[in-house]
Amino acid sequence: MKIKSVNKYLIQGLLVVLLMVLPFVMNKKAAFEGSDGGAETMIESINPEYKPWAGYLFKPPSGEIETLLFSLQAALGTGVICYYLGYTKGKKKYANH
Repeated sequence: MKIKSVNKYLIQGLLVVLLMVLPFVMNKKAAFEGSDGGAETMIESINPEYKPWAGYLFKPPSGEIETLLFSLQAALGTGVICYYLGYTKGKKKYANH
C-alpha cells in the first residue's frame, strides 16, 4: 500500500470520528432521545383524542430486554450487509479465475 493511500484513509477515518464526537462536544447539555417519544408528544399535542390503530405484536417485559432486542436486530442487519459486501467483492475478485 502506498503512503498516500494510507494517509488518505487515516484522514477519512479521523473525519468520521470527528463527525461522531463533535455533536457531543458542542452541546454538552443536550438530551439525546429517540424519535418515538417526540412523535408521540407531537401527535398528542395536535390531536389529544387520537387513538393508535395498531398495537404491539410483542411488548418486552422491561427496557433492558427492549434494548437487547434492538441491539440484536442491528447486529443481524449489519452482519447481513457485511456478508453481502464481502460476497460480492469475493465474487468479483475470483470471477476471472
